[in-house]
Amino acid sequence: MDNTQIVFLAIVQGLTEFLPISSSAHLILVPLILQWPDQGLVFDVAVHLGSLIAVLVYFRTEVVAMTIAWSRNVTGAASSENSRLAWWVILGTIPTVVAGYLFKHIVETELRTAWVIAIATIVFALLLGIADLKKSKQRSEFQLNWHDVLMIGCFQALALIPGTSRSGITMTAGLLLGLSRQAAARFSFLLSIPIIFASGTLQTLELLQASPAIDWLALMLALVLSAVSAGICIHLFLGLIEKIGMLPFVIYRLLLGFVLIAFLI
Repeated sequence: MDNTQIVFLAIVQGLTEFLPISSSAHLILVPLILQWPDQGLVFDVAVHLGSLIAVLVYFRTEVVAMTIAWSRNVTGAASSENSRLAWWVILGTIPTVVAGYLFKHIVETELRTAWVIAIATIVFALLLGIADLKKSKQRSEFQLNWHDVLMIGCFQALALIPGTSRSGITMTAGLLLGLSRQAAARFSFLLSIPIIFASGTLQTLELLQASPAIDWLALMLALVLSAVSAGICIHLFLGLIEKIGMLPFVIYRLLLGFVLIAFLI
């Protein structure tokens, strides 16, 4: 990879990781369209670590409060809003872990095609649009219960399909359950922490087994650019989402999906 490819893809990944438009689809499609070589596992590890750093830094106050409350609850203290939210993040992660273990081979081989991305981009764009239009309640993430969280977790497992968008599908579920747009986004971002950490850990183990030569300067460049762009994206998205709604992202996804189909026919 040259520096142009590293810079471009790191920024694309950082911006799309937390927007409801599918980062995995963009990282597959951009090199395909521009005829760039595959960015490789080292790059994937770096940009995922950058995204993880961004969400941890942005939600540092919430993460610390949730961790302390959860630790106290585990050792016998009464539950609180923060301890329950920590439990919900853990519970909401389980369906994706199970689905990832069962369908890892299919996801990494048969589903990584432009047709799958195009169809998933369109179908889940429409679902996001319907959920956003039908939202009637204004619940916060602290008002979720265990069956709400399991539903969001099962929706999140669908993000193993390239083109779905992990953030998009979890926000869709949150909106269908009556969360406000900002609450759906905030819970989606908190729910991303264990998923990104688990994905990055698995990729790191694969990287260590492969023992490739590592360009550490390129690795750090990708990490920093991904972290900065992801942090900016989270800040802007949470500040604007109640005003602009999901329609711009729905339109973008529909256009992207139909352009891809036209390109493939």
